[in-house]
Amino acid sequence: MDRIEISKDVAFSRIVYGMWRIADDADTSPAHVRAKIDACLAQGITTMDQADIYGAYGAEAVLGAALREDPSLRDRIELVSKCGIVAPMGRHADKRVKHYDTSRGYIEQAVETSLRDMGTEYLDLLLIHRPDPMMDHNETGAALDDLVATGKVRAVGVSNFRPWDVELLEQAMKTPLATNQIEISLKELAPFTNGDLAFHQRRNDPVMAWSPLGGGDLMTGQGPVAEKLDAIAADHGVDRAAVAVAFLLAHPARILPVMGTNNIDRIAKISDALKVTLDRQDWFALYEAGLGKEVP
Repeated sequence: MDRIEISKDVAFSRIVYGMWRIADDADTSPAHVRAKIDACLAQGITTMDQADIYGAYGAEAVLGAALREDPSLRDRIELVSKCGIVAPMGRHADKRVKHYDTSRGYIEQAVETSLRDMGTEYLDLLLIHRPDPMMDHNETGAALDDLVATGKVRAVGVSNFRPWDVELLEQAMKTPLATNQIEISLKELAPFTNGDLAFHQRRNDPVMAWSPLGGGDLMTGQGPVAEKLDAIAADHGVDRAAVAVAFLLAHPARILPVMGTNNIDRIAKISDALKVTLDRQDWFALYEAGLGKEVP
């Protein structure tokens, strides 16, 4: 599988395995988690996407239990985490209201907790999970710079930021923001025309795409998008998911789809997207189906 350079010293697999629901699986044993990681590695998927809030702040510990059983596994994968969302559950059950916190203290404590829970000395990438309307960009930027300088984080980026949010934060930093993880799929086409992808293409930043299957709707839905996906899938001997992901991979913005599933059989087929080559007309046929109309 191709690899994409995220920063000077960090490269990711072109497709990322998302661990949003790993703590929700009926089996969260280290052996079962290891089986998922092995299914990824067999395809060249080496990048694992986490966040402190996943699994009510418990998903990173589930992964950590598997990594502790075989410490050598850490050197074969890249770990992504996110922080900044504080919700009244898990270790934040005492909070009165869901909110964002991008203060230095919160970021540093969140990283220490992620490192402890996953049993690792460093993160390959840390993302600020959501734009914080109370963000002091100078404080947040300095905290991120210091985490890189200490080696606790190899690269930093953001998630769900708009171009102006990226520019504000980066203006206060020495370290370039490596990527932005945003929602992109045949159900969420706005980034193709609202300036988000254009902004990152101009900067030559790879973009990570969360929910590339539209929360699963692209697998189960009916209508024009489903019909186009099925037709192309039949031509290539793959399923709808592979075509929906291939749609993102075909774009010149170097999109890294983040694929999340607990089903090991489905994990084993994630790389089927690489079997699908879409020409420009195929791509626009899917795009128009997603838009629900012909392009102007």
